[in-house]
Amino acid sequence: MAYSAGVDVGSTQTKAVIIDEDGAIVSRALIDTGANVVMAAQNSFNMAREDAGIGEQEIEYVIGTGYGRYRVTFGNAQVTEISCHGRGAVKMFPKTRTVVDMGGQDTKAIRVSPTGEILDFCMNDKCAAGTGRFLGAAAAALDIPLEELGPTALKHQHAIRISTTCTVFAESEVLSWLGKGKKIEDILWGVHQSMATRSAALLRRVGIEEEVTFTGGVTKNIGMVQALEDRLELKVNVSNDSHYMGALGAALFAMDHIFESRRSPQESVEK
Repeated sequence: MAYSAGVDVGSTQTKAVIIDEDGAIVSRALIDTGANVVMAAQNSFNMAREDAGIGEQEIEYVIGTGYGRYRVTFGNAQVTEISCHGRGAVKMFPKTRTVVDMGGQDTKAIRVSPTGEILDFCMNDKCAAGTGRFLGAAAAALDIPLEELGPTALKHQHAIRISTTCTVFAESEVLSWLGKGKKIEDILWGVHQSMATRSAALLRRVGIEEEVTFTGGVTKNIGMVQALEDRLELKVNVSNDSHYMGALGAALFAMDHIFESRRSPQESVEK
């Protein structure tokens, strides 16, 4: 049995996934990236490997992805996170045609083919509004743990419209509404709606085709899932492994390499 691995080094968290020849996830690991990106990549890989009880020599190929993909020093190659999220999304949800990846520092809208190839994409890489960082600013302003933002927002009765499109000023606007006596849950739902609106605008630029799959760390926020579905007026695919989608895609690309290396020269010519 051959194994491959994908290591997705994000701005906030680093994920590692190990798969077998059938493309099934054998193990996964998630840690905070922190200041030492090289160490984060190595530690997440080691955690996934140890969890599966697999020796390092048994993992034949490793691909790094994410903003820190070139810091996966033990890896064999690098692939962009856009390609990896597209590939991983189609593996997890075969009917995926549109992907929205919401991470700590950026949001990406991706249109994919039935095989997971990238047909078009766009991202808000110049501004962190509509990303996990935007949620972090709201959490800091309201002194609420990140994991409680979604459940709290879903208790809203009257959404507050968040007008700022800048993460820097988000905290000030949230505190301003709080000072006016608005309920925390209403303010938070407004934050989630603002993010969903920006994400929907990105998706429209690449063309929204069903099915839509939601990937990235923000998928763990049930309020964000609901806000996105409300804005798009359709259900989005989310799984417990949505946070690992980039690492899964990287591992799949790594397994492609393993299979390709096994082919005889004649088979490669015929292909």
